[in-house]
Amino acid sequence: MECGTGQCLRRYPNHTWCLSPSMAIRATIMKYALGPLLYFWPKQDVESFYTQAAASMADVIYLGETVCSKRREMKPQHWFEIAKSLSAAGKQVVLSTMALLEAPSEINVMKKYIDNGDFAIEANDVSAIQMAHEKGLPFIVGPAVNTYNAHTLKLFLKQGMIRWCMPVELSRDWLINTLQQCDELNIRGQFEVEVFSHGYLPLAYSARCFTARAENRAKDECETCCIRYPTGIQVASQEGQSVFNLNGIQTQSGYCYNLVNDLPSMAGLVDVVRLSPLGVETFQHLEQFKANEQGLKPQPITSHQCNGYWHQLAGLAVKNS
Repeated sequence: MECGTGQCLRRYPNHTWCLSPSMAIRATIMKYALGPLLYFWPKQDVESFYTQAAASMADVIYLGETVCSKRREMKPQHWFEIAKSLSAAGKQVVLSTMALLEAPSEINVMKKYIDNGDFAIEANDVSAIQMAHEKGLPFIVGPAVNTYNAHTLKLFLKQGMIRWCMPVELSRDWLINTLQQCDELNIRGQFEVEVFSHGYLPLAYSARCFTARAENRAKDECETCCIRYPTGIQVASQEGQSVFNLNGIQTQSGYCYNLVNDLPSMAGLVDVVRLSPLGVETFQHLEQFKANEQGLKPQPITSHQCNGYWHQLAGLAVKNS
């Protein structure tokens, strides 16, 4: 496959990626991504969702199981087949790795992703970064990796990083300061910046499964009950406020993060805007984001949505732009 198509992927001694001309320098056109599916859906629902994603406005699509290896409806080969189909539809495809590795079998699956030969990976654990580096494979640093300063980014860049999705709890001000540090280190134009902009925020991972616990099941006998909760289990405070969303071993924000009205404040800072799949309504959200990129079509923020982290406020807070 020739360079310039935006689809080629080759290994070079310096671990650079053969990018299309528009990506060789820092992008001036904002791109939109569908993050990896964080929930456990039946295989048929997953395939149906990505069939629609192929015709959607998404530029980048992340694929793979990132939360729990016991979710086996989709095997690696199934993800690879979907990846090839989406790539043929003109999408930039990235394979996402697990955020919390607990068994050798999970490392073996990660190796399959890294050895795929066709697609870049999203590393959600430092071990994936090291493995990709050893293979000379370009990678995206996912939001689960604690990356808080330019010196860490410089290290990852040397190892093959092509994009950084910043941790979800960081603010616009933090991003500005970090990118100023990158300017001082002369690395600013060498990678893309991505921001998690819609969906329930992944806040923490645990060896325990909270979804199983909610059904009074042991983790080893969970019967993958999370498949019954396609967008997680809401947890409310005694006052009735949604404080968390339980998704297996992953604890998410109780409110849905929504930066649709904050897109103008991303100009000059953010290259890729990420939406986390919640169902087919995600495609409508994607259209709303693209329509409001210049702030011309603002959307109402509901009582169960938030944008606090972006504004350096409490996560549950809402600041009207």
